[in-house]
Amino acid sequence: MSSEMSTEQAFQAQALHQDELLDKQNVVGVAVGFKEQKGETSGEVAVVVLVEEKKPLAALSAQDVIPPELNGMRTDVYEVGYLRAQQSPKERFRPVIPGGVSIGHYKITAGTLGVMVKDRVTGASLILSNNHVLANSNDAAPGDSILQPAPMDGGMQPGDVVAKLERFVRLRYTDETVEVPPVVPPPVNPPPVTPPTQSCDIVALIVAVANALAALLGSQQRVTTTTLTAAQSVSTMPMPTTLTASGLAVPENRLDAALARPVDPAMFSNDIRQIGAISGTKDATLGMRVRKYGRTTEYTENNVTLINATVNIAYNTVAGQKTARFVGQTITGAMSQGGDSGSLIVDAVENKAVGLLFAGSNLATIFTPISVVLNELNISI
Repeated sequence: MSSEMSTEQAFQAQALHQDELLDKQNVVGVAVGFKEQKGETSGEVAVVVLVEEKKPLAALSAQDVIPPELNGMRTDVYEVGYLRAQQSPKERFRPVIPGGVSIGHYKITAGTLGVMVKDRVTGASLILSNNHVLANSNDAAPGDSILQPAPMDGGMQPGDVVAKLERFVRLRYTDETVEVPPVVPPPVNPPPVTPPTQSCDIVALIVAVANALAALLGSQQRVTTTTLTAAQSVSTMPMPTTLTASGLAVPENRLDAALARPVDPAMFSNDIRQIGAISGTKDATLGMRVRKYGRTTEYTENNVTLINATVNIAYNTVAGQKTARFVGQTITGAMSQGGDSGSLIVDAVENKAVGLLFAGSNLATIFTPISVVLNELNISI
């Protein structure tokens, strides 16, 4: 079986079983990656279950044991620790502020300035980082002050206000579950649809009278009836959800991202510290070497270990700790700590942007593919 075929089969097995896997105790995510054997990474693609802590079988109940295979694909278990949105304590940069340094909403602790981007519609220069860095995990409003350095690093209003919150993608937490109504199939032989009569007749009569009066008065204008078609009606797209066994829909997130508008764009550099200017974008692949510069751990590198990951991430909000489920994420070995959130993940060879870091632990780092970030926010690098 080719690598591409086995990867696609792993994606299918993941889609079929990830909900039941995420319901198991200690499981915090499901992804696709290479199976590890005796501490070494093999070339065999597997469905990988992410756990906070690896435990012996004797310590697990029968329902919490990970099966060795799912739909013909072997499974593996990676220990990733406690996954959380990363915030924590660094320096004031003037007169030029590069990417990779401390920044944050005036009510948070600290995060990282990812990179300068362009609005695809207006061409305006904007700052890219996370929602939980620039928008205080939804508890912010456009126009709020953004400080460099961030508050935990000594940033204060008004002297350290370098930008204003522009817009952000709202985070949806798992406690926002809603009941999904059952799907009612259409009748086998649906009755013929008859057009309404009385209301349409009344409208037609009004139109006829109006046109007769217009003719008597010599006007060339006439009144006509218009039917609103389905294509003209307004609807809202439903939020992505995972349907649980209890019939509740768990909202899913694709990214943790926000934008801020600089008070003075000339203060900001397009370069990222120790990385330089970004030369484009590319997709992450298993085994790819990537790097980042963040406000806490500064310059680090590691390899992409998992793709298409679904993970539950802990957030500290003004309403207390909440959990948000993310889909389509990419995971590397440990290369970040609290305060590195918002860092741009860059390919180690070509200096191309690969993703936006937003969470992790002492064992793993999680980022969103850069194509998702750029398209959702309608920006370019």
